Amino acid sequence: MTTTLQGRPKGKARKIGIVVAQFNDFVTERLLDGCLKELIERGVQEKDITLARVPGSFEIPLVALALARKRNIQAVICLGAVIRGETFHFELVANGAAQGIAQAALVSGKPVIFGILTTDTVGQAYKRSDERKANKGRDAAMDALIMIDLMAQLR
Repeated sequence: MTTTLQGRPKGKARKIGIVVAQFNDFVTERLLDGCLKELIERGVQEKDITLARVPGSFEIPLVALALARKRNIQAVICLGAVIRGETFHFELVANGAAQGIAQAALVSGKPVIFGILTTDTVGQAYKRSDERKANKGRDAAMDALIMIDLMAQLR
């Protein structure tokens, strides 16, 4: 059995959860803007988007799992920005968030999309959250819609 997706996925009748970190909000708000614009452009209705804000990226997995366990949520998008500093804290937060998001997907059986930037500098984070060029929030929105379609085909 081979599953392939044709064209760009549509968002009509899709129910999406988004968890966004407030820490480094000068970056995460740019990711959120890109994500929301892409979802709405693809046909997701604003009323079908559940948005939750958490203090930082380390707190994302718990809320992502809670959203993924809801019947009316088909995918969860996780948005955050972890920027390297002078301590080991960067590795702890980045690894904890990544492992927690993966676990939320496996436990829930639903797509839980990793849209957390892990960069060495603020400049790199800005480059990856640019609204006119590369925006990883926009990419995360597309990934969620693709995964919803793929999971539906596999059922």
